[in-house]
Amino acid sequence: MEIITNSEFETEQAGERLGAAIPDGSVVAMYGGLGAGKTAFVRGMARGMGIDVRVNSPTFTIVNEYLGGRELFHFDMYRLGSADELFDIGWEDYLSRGGVCVVEWSENVAAAFDGSEVRVEIEKLSDTARRIKIEGAEIC
Repeated sequence: MEIITNSEFETEQAGERLGAAIPDGSVVAMYGGLGAGKTAFVRGMARGMGIDVRVNSPTFTIVNEYLGGRELFHFDMYRLGSADELFDIGWEDYLSRGGVCVVEWSENVAAAFDGSEVRVEIEKLSDTARRIKIEGAEIC
């Protein structure tokens, strides 16, 4: 599935639709350069999952936990060099909790994925426009 958005708000809306549709226990591997809109997409996912919190990039904390009626674990792997480092911070423990795990900079930890993850690629087309490709999940 491919979506073109023309504002940060529309990028959040696309994330909201995925968040509403994605089952608990899912892993979302996100790809896209700096400023592509990954965190805006995750902000929308949280809203779609019924989680009413402020969503920030976990670049310095590695993982942010957003809890509500559902659980969303938001990872930023920008500073990690391998999947081994992800396992060292408790990746398997997060997976076993049954929430949705969203991983920014997934290319840095590709070996941690088993092929069942939802893949989200965000490409910056202009200052405001984005191309979002979603594989492994359908949204309305």
